[in-house]
Amino acid sequence: MRNKSSSWQRSAALLWLLVAALLIGHNGYLWLVQRITPNTDITALLPAQQQDPIKQQAFDHMVASAQQRLVVLIGASDWQQAQRAADAYRTVIARRPDLLTQDDADAASEQNQRDWLAPFSASRLGLLTPQQRSDLQTQPVTFWTQRALSGLYGAFGGPRLGAWQDDPFGLFSSWVQTRAQETPVRPRDGKLFVEAEGRSYVVLLMRLRQPAFAMATQQAVMPLANAAKQAALQAVPSSEIITAGVVLHAAAASTQAAGEMSTIGIGSLLGILLMMWLSFRSLKPIALIAVSIAIGCLGALSICWLLFGQIHLLTLVFGASLIGIAQDYGIYFLCCRLRVDQQQDIGPRNLLRKIWPGLCLTLAAALIGYLGLALTPFPGLRQMAVFSALGLIFAWLTVLCWFPIFTNSGKLRASTPALAFGASRARWPLWRGNRAGYCVAALFILMAALGIARLQVSDDIRSLQKTPPDLLADQLKLSRLLDAPTPVQFYLIRADTTEQLLQREEALQTRLQALIGRKVISGYQAISSWSPSAKRQRENQQLAQGALLAAAGPLPAIAQQIGEDAAWVAKLKAGIAAPQTLLTPDAFLHTPAGEPSRYLWLGQIADQSGRARYASIVALRGLNNYANLPLLAQAADPQQEVQWVDKVGEISAVLGSYRRYMSWVAAGAYLAIFALLFWRYRLSAWRILLAPAAASIATLAALGWLGLPLQLFHVLALMLILGLGVDYGIFLREEPDRQDRFAWLAVGLSAVSALLAFGLLALSQTPPLHAFGLTMLIGMAIVWLLSPCTELFTTVPTTHTAQATATRPQNRGIT
Repeated sequence: MRNKSSSWQRSAALLWLLVAALLIGHNGYLWLVQRITPNTDITALLPAQQQDPIKQQAFDHMVASAQQRLVVLIGASDWQQAQRAADAYRTVIARRPDLLTQDDADAASEQNQRDWLAPFSASRLGLLTPQQRSDLQTQPVTFWTQRALSGLYGAFGGPRLGAWQDDPFGLFSSWVQTRAQETPVRPRDGKLFVEAEGRSYVVLLMRLRQPAFAMATQQAVMPLANAAKQAALQAVPSSEIITAGVVLHAAAASTQAAGEMSTIGIGSLLGILLMMWLSFRSLKPIALIAVSIAIGCLGALSICWLLFGQIHLLTLVFGASLIGIAQDYGIYFLCCRLRVDQQQDIGPRNLLRKIWPGLCLTLAAALIGYLGLALTPFPGLRQMAVFSALGLIFAWLTVLCWFPIFTNSGKLRASTPALAFGASRARWPLWRGNRAGYCVAALFILMAALGIARLQVSDDIRSLQKTPPDLLADQLKLSRLLDAPTPVQFYLIRADTTEQLLQREEALQTRLQALIGRKVISGYQAISSWSPSAKRQRENQQLAQGALLAAAGPLPAIAQQIGEDAAWVAKLKAGIAAPQTLLTPDAFLHTPAGEPSRYLWLGQIADQSGRARYASIVALRGLNNYANLPLLAQAADPQQEVQWVDKVGEISAVLGSYRRYMSWVAAGAYLAIFALLFWRYRLSAWRILLAPAAASIATLAALGWLGLPLQLFHVLALMLILGLGVDYGIFLREEPDRQDRFAWLAVGLSAVSALLAFGLLALSQTPPLHAFGLTMLIGMAIVWLLSPCTELFTTVPTTHTAQATATRPQNRGIT
């Protein structure tokens, strides 16, 4: 019988070695050959019917236009000093043309300005501002006569294409000025210039040649930008350098993550290794547990990739942390093996058979919780549930197949401190059903109720970001000085044709003008401002020609004022009456003037059903008060397919939906796990759940007392507390003798590992990790302390004798 058991274990170990080799090979192929990249799109976590490919492409379009840009403002008290500092800055940047290209020099050149105006000349009468349209409809002839004479004698300034005769009433000049007002940046002395708060700023526009989120890019850009800044300050010590760009925020996040990894991560790892060494005086237990968790991660990734064809970044982050529960299986096995070597009460070959019920129950209890996640309508939660469940199964099978073989030779020895801790179970305080016990329970309920009553909820994605203060200050000031549009709030317009799309944009512009008057926004950017619909261009031309070419119009009066004859009037009328070329969006976007606006035009794109549609974006400027977002949402028109997009609000809504669903899943998991435990422990099953339930309640109350709002990451941590707490309760119930040291040692080792691995994340400066870690720190400490207190509720022996051991409660449970 013994040989048959040994043969079965060797066969299982060899088979699992083959499985592990396949997993390593498949993961190597995915990462090294196929070079997979985790999906970072938060909307991919939404149910399929809530996903909108056109809206997602619009957001990607907005982000892509800004992601590779690096914008620098170099200011000084006068223009000459600002130029000198900017020249010093640009000299340093010019050393790395392979890393950064400078766009501002070309944009400010005289040739570029001429190229900028030229494409509009053939369409000038079709390009009118709303104010010009109103003036042409309402103003008398004398108004236009005086306007033309003012322009002729120099009183009316502004850019002019060609001679006065080409634009006698300044319509095109005024339109160009209006378009130029979409940004305060102006060309000056071959540079881009902005003036504000009594200082002159040179605007440097640079574009990254390499991906902003690549570590190599960040490591190259940051020293270069710092060296350029020092050069500018050395040239003009009083100069001000304002820098903004996605690459700066990405580099700051990478630096913070690397710093925390080297402190929190390495610190927790060293702590766990030291604890295991002090407990077992051997590296073998450490290696075995690490291997079981590693195979769990490899197996989960391989199967998930085969099932879903992709994997989300959040799945990797939270799935990898949730299968940290898998360490409990290995720790429980090793501590039970210690009992075999210490007490010789059963043979090593029978150990697995003895602990089999406890191992099965811990796995089943964890899988129940993940089954609840898998039943939600969110694909992200389903993928996370499948990943975590597979990780647990693979780690659990690793313990079953390999641990008996690798621990069969030699003995495991527990250190004196480990045995002393295990013996503390016999002296651990128990809750008594007397007046003092009920007073403690009442006090706990009161404090928990008051704390939870103070608890607020926040799903705002902005609360999960912590930008360095200097970067945030630069970003805000630059946005204010440049009046830059926001990339996360905008309007998305769709239509069946380009003409219909432009007409819907124009209708939206009319509604936005009212909001500009109310100071809700300072302006907007739209393709139809530059390239109106064909209908609008024809209307503009007819309106201008009707008002300016009438027999009693302004031209005869102007000729009389300046002493010209009828032939001169006829020549001007012929120019105004000449056919105009319709300016299309495609023609506009291929001009130098259209380059900054290309991010607003999506063009033809397939919708969710595969039908070809046309889409564009209207961006907003001067949106500084988020309380005005409802007013902007009201300007949308769903019937005309004008959609308000608030990406911050959408992501926050996704996080809120996940938090609510996971809260219900956690509550349902308690009920389902109780039903599972009732099958084995009967009426004692609730004692196993009491410690994690009380810890979860106490953690929520602590968040309320600390004034911290409840977030998704707190709920995720509560799920992990439930999984670990149930494991602890099962370990202790499977060994109900309080003289037994090894079940309590397993609980202690697992709890300390969890506190070191997850609780230390409370020290992180990254808000999601801090929230997760703080919840784990509070919850796991309470679970650890309460688990042995609920073992016996009605009878507490004053001494632990051989008789108490002989009459220990059985698995039927104690009522």
